[in-house]
Amino acid sequence: MTAVQIIPLVILVVMFVVATKWPLNIGVMGLVASFGVGYFMLGMSDKQILDEFPASIVLTIIGVTYFFSMAQRNGTIDIIVKGCVRMVRGKTLLLPWVFFLIAAALTSLGTFSPAAIALLAPAAIGFAYESRIHPVVMGAFIINDAHAGGFSPLSVAGVLVHDIALKNDFLISQGGLFIASFALNLILSVLTIVLFALIGKLRDGASGQHVDVDTSTGRPHGQQVLTLALIAVMLVCTLGFHMPIGFVALSAGLLLAFVNIKEHKTFIGGISWSTVLLVAGMITYVSLLQHVGVIDTLAEQALALGAPLLIALVLCYVIGIGSAFASSTALLTAFIPMAGPLLATSSLSASGTVAALAIAATVVDVSPFSTDGALVVANAREDDRQRVYKQLMFYAGGVVLVAPALAWALLVPTGIM
Repeated sequence: MTAVQIIPLVILVVMFVVATKWPLNIGVMGLVASFGVGYFMLGMSDKQILDEFPASIVLTIIGVTYFFSMAQRNGTIDIIVKGCVRMVRGKTLLLPWVFFLIAAALTSLGTFSPAAIALLAPAAIGFAYESRIHPVVMGAFIINDAHAGGFSPLSVAGVLVHDIALKNDFLISQGGLFIASFALNLILSVLTIVLFALIGKLRDGASGQHVDVDTSTGRPHGQQVLTLALIAVMLVCTLGFHMPIGFVALSAGLLLAFVNIKEHKTFIGGISWSTVLLVAGMITYVSLLQHVGVIDTLAEQALALGAPLLIALVLCYVIGIGSAFASSTALLTAFIPMAGPLLATSSLSASGTVAALAIAATVVDVSPFSTDGALVVANAREDDRQRVYKQLMFYAGGVVLVAPALAWALLVPTGIM
């Protein structure tokens, strides 16, 4: 590798280390690094640096999080959750599966996974204590559930992975990615239930007294009815007519804003600006790495390992272990381009390989060091938080060991996609 390649790569590694150690947005660092490397090292203009700025992905994140912040604040999400939970009162072991379906539905419709978990975790963990279900089981379920729907053609992550693959000249099946993610997360959820049942921890004796959780809801009012109708319209427009989800979600959000103009500033605040910065900065910087040949050089060195199947397995483990501590989205933007040369020089399925990488990067988000895992710990009872943290960390360690290999084994050698 030349100095022009080594310096930007070292900067990328430093960015990940800094973002892991301190609560700094890696996307902001990516944009600043893009300017520093592009302008001062490569002599690029600002327009050239921003040639690969991911405008369509940014619009998708803004539109989807804008709309669903309204759906959360006007009580529509709460009505859906409590209505579903009331249907299984008395059958408490069905509760994790209820939250599985709710979380998967929310993310498959476009809610960003951390946002869906933030919405559901308070109710889910509360019901776990009330029903004496182990809070780690419930926490693992809502995280798996969110990622089960997290790669749908309407979701932020689904659009992100598809667009990155398309930009790197290999096509993947969006439907196949969604089905693979749903199936793998469903398998992990079943294995979680079996594991905790075998060790006698499915029912949690340490939960103490029951916690009273209110499930009463009134009939949906005007804004909530409109929100439910708009969700249906969004589905028809995006799935039936293949309209861009970003514009559709923004349009639906604008209609809702007219109904509640006084709180419009609050709705704007609900947009996931940190995710916008993360994705924009990382994709812009990784595009710069591609421009100077870093990605191609790394991929060529990986190919030197020999068997393409082995390389794919190594990539799954590297992205899985990294995602347990760093941003899954950031790592996806960095690793998916590396699969290009591997796919070009082998008979591996593009859809299967990319799906395995995407799943390996996200299923490990049960780690308490990730946003999703931290949300579960934060919603545990204060006197039980340390126990939940430790047990979730052990559980996450098992997932990191097993899940990347499982995703690889089911999707890469089989050629099923």
